[in-house]
Amino acid sequence: MIFSLNLHTNTDVTQLNNELMSLRITQIKPLPAVCLAVLLVLLSCGDKKQKRQDAAQYKTMVVSKRDMTLERQYSARMTGKQIVEVRPQVSGCITQILTGEGQAVRKGQTLFIIDQVPYRAALEMAIANRKSAEARLATARMNYENEELLKRNDVVGEVSVKTMRNAWLEAEAALAQAKAQEVNARNNLSYTEVKSPVSGVASMIPWHVGSLVSSSIDEPLVTVADDSEMYIYFSISENHALDLVSQYGSISEFINKAPEVGLRLNNGQKYDQKGHISAVSGTIDTQTGAVTLRATFPNASGLLHHGGSATVIVPTRLTDCIVIPQEATYELQNRSFVYRVVNGKTVATPVKLFPQHNGKNYIVEKGINVGDTIIAEGSGLLRDGVDVKSKER
Repeated sequence: MIFSLNLHTNTDVTQLNNELMSLRITQIKPLPAVCLAVLLVLLSCGDKKQKRQDAAQYKTMVVSKRDMTLERQYSARMTGKQIVEVRPQVSGCITQILTGEGQAVRKGQTLFIIDQVPYRAALEMAIANRKSAEARLATARMNYENEELLKRNDVVGEVSVKTMRNAWLEAEAALAQAKAQEVNARNNLSYTEVKSPVSGVASMIPWHVGSLVSSSIDEPLVTVADDSEMYIYFSISENHALDLVSQYGSISEFINKAPEVGLRLNNGQKYDQKGHISAVSGTIDTQTGAVTLRATFPNASGLLHHGGSATVIVPTRLTDCIVIPQEATYELQNRSFVYRVVNGKTVATPVKLFPQHNGKNYIVEKGINVGDTIIAEGSGLLRDGVDVKSKER
């Protein structure tokens, strides 16, 4: 009985066996030797083609060294360069408010005026007392000089002269006291004009015209924030701080040589100005084990505000290191591995990775060397001993 099989080079062995088993052969006759030879050749070609297809889907790369910049991000809070609570130095009712909430103010600008009437009166009284003291001093001096003249003529004795001299000294003291009272009254009058000690931006104002205020009020008249520069405070771990000291030699060297840092605002927008590390806390927080750092950023545009929050981006520059893509690694029992290609076959190799990465690449500290060929992606789908046809990434 004659029968035929439709064979294709890409038909696998399993499918072929199934087709042979499904055939109903009523009479078995030996296949000709030529048919068996053709069948073996076709199966061999299909298997080789499949192996070539499997090998072609894996990309490889030759390990080399290069420089890499990694970024660490830290939550931060913002404060103005100077934050000043403006409080009155004298008591009285507010008669004028000369600034608006949120407005820019200049150093020395008058912000509030407190009722000046009683302080003007006090100053006028102090001036009058000073003039009176000056007149008494002049009289005392004249009496002393006259008493000295009488003594030279033996009209009065030494006691009378000393009495006049003491009266003169007492008048001098009274004049000094009167002058001090005048200065104090003049200062109190000047304090009725509450001025800004710094240039900056005014906060909300919780007081109104007619409010009675004093130096002991709980809430300031206004807060002025100098936001020409912003201080950004963030914390790093004690271990990281120790690493920085080891890397740069000292805290002062770290401040002088640390790279510029970036800033990401709460809305996800990246701030267009760079800042620099300007201070490092000399103590460690005993509760958190963290060290506080301060970065200074320019704020000419006024985009940054006192009390806001942001994310500081601190770059770390690493030189001459082995960098591989994350897709080239896989994990097994808390260990990281890569597949090296040795003599055309995969060899699983454990590696030690630098703890910091950029989300795309890893830095390898140990396990592979420059010049090694590794699988660049899809390593999680491989196993030891797989034939690989190198196709560099």
